[in-house]
Amino acid sequence: MMLSVLRRLAVSTTALLAASVLASAAASASGSTSLIQGSGSSWAANAVNQWVADVAADGIQVVYTPDGDAQGRQDFATKTSDFSVTSIGYQGVDPLTGVSDTSQGRPYAYLPIAAGGTAFPYQIRYDGKMVRNLRLSGETLAKIFTNKITNWDDPAITKDNNGHALPSLPITPVVQSEGSGATAQLTLYFATEFPKIWNSFAGAPGMTEYFPRQGSQIAQNGSSGAMNYVSSSAANGSIGYVEYSYALSQNYPVAQVLNAAGYYSLPTQYNVAVALEQAQINMDKSSPDYLLQNLNKVYVDPDPRAYPLSSYVYMIEPTGVYPSPEPNITTAKRQALADFAYYAICQGQREIGPIGYSPLPVNLVEAGFGQIEKLKSADPGVDLAHLNIQTCANPTFVLGHPSANYLAQIAPLPLACDHVGAGPCSSTSQHGDGSVQPSSSGGGSSGTGGGHSTHGGGGSGGGVSSGGTTPTTVLSLSVDRATGQVVIRSSAPATAVSPVGQSLAEGGDGGVASGATALFIVVLIAGPALLWGRSRRRRRA
Repeated sequence: MMLSVLRRLAVSTTALLAASVLASAAASASGSTSLIQGSGSSWAANAVNQWVADVAADGIQVVYTPDGDAQGRQDFATKTSDFSVTSIGYQGVDPLTGVSDTSQGRPYAYLPIAAGGTAFPYQIRYDGKMVRNLRLSGETLAKIFTNKITNWDDPAITKDNNGHALPSLPITPVVQSEGSGATAQLTLYFATEFPKIWNSFAGAPGMTEYFPRQGSQIAQNGSSGAMNYVSSSAANGSIGYVEYSYALSQNYPVAQVLNAAGYYSLPTQYNVAVALEQAQINMDKSSPDYLLQNLNKVYVDPDPRAYPLSSYVYMIEPTGVYPSPEPNITTAKRQALADFAYYAICQGQREIGPIGYSPLPVNLVEAGFGQIEKLKSADPGVDLAHLNIQTCANPTFVLGHPSANYLAQIAPLPLACDHVGAGPCSSTSQHGDGSVQPSSSGGGSSGTGGGHSTHGGGGSGGGVSSGGTTPTTVLSLSVDRATGQVVIRSSAPATAVSPVGQSLAEGGDGGVASGATALFIVVLIAGPALLWGRSRRRRRA
């Protein structure tokens, strides 16, 4: 009872402090009030919408329409939007469909804004139980989405799950109907790693944003449409592909995907950060594809933590001058674009790990600063005085180690039961701090109703050895800028190095760790300190 009273008192006090800090921050904002409109990727929409809500408190007005990557790039080309978000660059023409895809002469630059994993939510229910620990290899996935494997009792699926067979249940692949970045990333993976399977199905080599629907496949619009279908009561046996955030928000299971090290992995922010250390980035500043990604080495990363279908997503920003060729991009709009982009790749990165994405590493943030500076080159009236890597509150940065990726360093190792020939892990739980705890029961059948429960969200956390040792975690507080509410989170190991600009490591699933003493100390002491630190950083920015 005493703990409950203290908690309510502490949170109420801290919430009042938070409201005061946020009001002060809003009052000191840059005053960029011009509305900017963007469209494009539904894969990235949950991250973008988080930032849209965050910056509204600072008077930056953003409207974002997640109508698909291809439509977003077309909207940008026809100047019906101020920016676009896309997983791939302009293709000239779609490799499979021949659909035209150019900027129609509009000057632009690609700005990396987030990373994430393309996940595979599925629904398999039988005997009143939900399977939550499904494992699939890339080859099995390729055969499922090309109609070569059509039932969950297929021997290839049984092999992936170490001999534990699923019941006879028809598979319904759920694909995306629009020109989708998720489709582009999926088909690029298939075309690169399993060309014989993909080419014979698609009728031509290479990736496409427009999935060539055939047979029993169901088409849904966007990531939200695909996720909603898979999780619907009538969709038993279905499997789709979306950014991990969509499954995480519904506490829905996703398949563990086999990596090159022989482990079945999940698309947590840690595993994505590890995998993308192998991404090859175009660093030729004279190239129209500057900063775009080549993921060939990501697919075959030998690190046991890597998630194979990891990738970046980009903002397309206008770099032409006003009034020609940008009659609608005024100084105020360009300032709003610069402010929004800066927030997205700095402090905004702290918001997206817990909801299923992975923050950008320092090298791409620094390159992103250069892309934002192109807005000032086009219009000297844009104020970029706040662009400072030292005050960029991105959780991958580590003080004194500018080239290190904090998330990759603390990424937990997989459990032994996630390896080929072992498991599947039974009744394991994917926690908000990124750790994985095994149950006392050891391995077991895929149909036990256990498996990976993807509740919460992937905040900063510590490692887990292959034996399943639980990392020591601490509690931290964060303030939801949209609501002013204080959130108590389980967080990174107490021994971890603190990222730049963070008083306490943030992230997690919103859960409260046990221990009355720890809770009392963190809420009453760390909370006000965190808010005071944020206020100081905001004023300096």
